[in-house]
Amino acid sequence: MTSFLLYNPTLSSPFLSQKLTKYEQNTKNTTTYGVPILRSPRTLTSVKCSVDAPYEGNVPKFPRTNVWDPYRRLGISPYASEEEIWSSRNFLLQQYAGHERSEESIEAAFEKLLMTSFRERKKTKINLKTRLKKKVEESPPWVKNLLNFVELPPVEVIFRRLFLFAFMGGWSIMNSAEGGPAFQVAVSLAACIYFLNEKTKNLGRAFIIGLGSLAAGWICGSIFVPMIPTVVIHPTWTLELLTSLVAYLFMFVGCTFLK
Repeated sequence: MTSFLLYNPTLSSPFLSQKLTKYEQNTKNTTTYGVPILRSPRTLTSVKCSVDAPYEGNVPKFPRTNVWDPYRRLGISPYASEEEIWSSRNFLLQQYAGHERSEESIEAAFEKLLMTSFRERKKTKINLKTRLKKKVEESPPWVKNLLNFVELPPVEVIFRRLFLFAFMGGWSIMNSAEGGPAFQVAVSLAACIYFLNEKTKNLGRAFIIGLGSLAAGWICGSIFVPMIPTVVIHPTWTLELLTSLVAYLFMFVGCTFLK
């Protein structure tokens, strides 16, 4: 009986009238080759792929993302050193790795502190130059006159001339057992005069300053070298050799830093 009723839905019955009516409404105009297609009365929703939804999983989020103060955001003291800033940044990036917004917040605070540190160092350098200039201006007249004869050349010039006179000193030490360093001293004096003439464009002035540097170095070496304990000095190093080394130093200073 039950199968017969289900096969003939148009059969009137007091028990199936309501359901048959709903069935007819749902199957109206939804037949294919005479076979009814059942459809759910519920509204179908579009199914989205799970990849489209943002996934963060169990990645921890940085809790101080919205903190304005970069020191508080990184969890360090305002008096923290640069090493402490780097250490805090690396620790936080490792702890919250994988969460893009947290990493951006940590990097932004770190860069802000680096810029602040750079400005402070720059300001300190400017203040140091200002203080040195002020001290020079307040120094006695003889100090000002002495500083007028001194200049600071480029670093490349300093290293080139230092290498030349250091080479002369090493050459003199290597030939210390054979004879005195007269030839090396003469070459050093000629180089000193050449550099001074190139700077001052005055051969007479360059000759005077070069000879003065050699004489001052030789006199100072003759005075202070004998005070050095003999235990420190190599047995083959003579007084003449050590005095010439001091003279090389004076000629280097004369041709490099004097005007």
